[in-house]
Amino acid sequence: MSSVFNVQFWAYVGVIAGIYGILAYSLQLQHGFCGLLNFGQVAFMALSGYTMAILVVKAGLGLWAASAAGLAVAGVFGVLMGIPTLRLRADYFAIVTIAVGEIVEYLASNMTSLTGGAAGSINLLGPQNAASYDGAWQDAVSRVQSWLGHAIGSAATATVATMAVVWVLLVLVALAVWFLVRSPWGRVLQAIRDDEDAAAATGKNVFRFKLQVLAVGGVIAGLAGLLFAFESATISPTDYDPTITFYAWTILVLAGTTSIAGVPLASVVFGILFAGVLFFTFPPFSYLGSADRSYLQLMIVGAALILLMRLRPQGLLGNRQEMLLG
Repeated sequence: MSSVFNVQFWAYVGVIAGIYGILAYSLQLQHGFCGLLNFGQVAFMALSGYTMAILVVKAGLGLWAASAAGLAVAGVFGVLMGIPTLRLRADYFAIVTIAVGEIVEYLASNMTSLTGGAAGSINLLGPQNAASYDGAWQDAVSRVQSWLGHAIGSAATATVATMAVVWVLLVLVALAVWFLVRSPWGRVLQAIRDDEDAAAATGKNVFRFKLQVLAVGGVIAGLAGLLFAFESATISPTDYDPTITFYAWTILVLAGTTSIAGVPLASVVFGILFAGVLFFTFPPFSYLGSADRSYLQLMIVGAALILLMRLRPQGLLGNRQEMLLG
């Protein structure tokens, strides 16, 4: 059956879109509501995923405890990264964050005894494959699959169940972001975004609030990193390529930088444009090889972004008045 009509294929696209959507929320909190240009967000994903895998495989820790530790490491890393860099001008801060993403990938590739090197968690698990962080996750997915089976029958495959889990988490993250930005803490972030000097003049510790938003955004990105690791069953440094950060930025631009409701919609659009193109088997895509489709994939996403910025610079659900005010 053509992948365009394949439910399992689209469920997989939904999984990837949901994970990128969660990552986009971490950027929305940092950039859309605080004005920080972070181009190294994938580093938080990698640290969280690798921390979880290392603690499960090497220390024998349970999956959920190791996952919590991974989220904590991502949050702490946000603080450690922010202390020496937040005093830089915005463009220099953006450049440094790109370097941070590259550094984390190189460390994961070269610290073979700790991370498994280029082979990643396959090497970590050893030749006997005696331990895996994937088992507990698959058990959780199986339970969800069983619940869904009562509603949709045989269509409730593991991929569909995984998509359901990812999108429930996406909705929970959206609600958390909505609550945070409407709290007094969130209003301070928006004041910093609009006029940092004015916020400081009212007695707000701008540096401290920026550290906090880096930490919170790091935890959300860490959640995306864990889900990415669970979905792929094995991880390697190339799975956390710095370009993943720019995929999340693409979703954020599509949604509107301050549109919380727009991120899920933009994630779906991005998933169809990006992941879908690679596996379409109907003409004219069927005339292209997989390598050519990879290039076409990027071209279509880029063209869509250019068209959107021309017609709706505020994004799919963004507020044009807020954009003009900024």
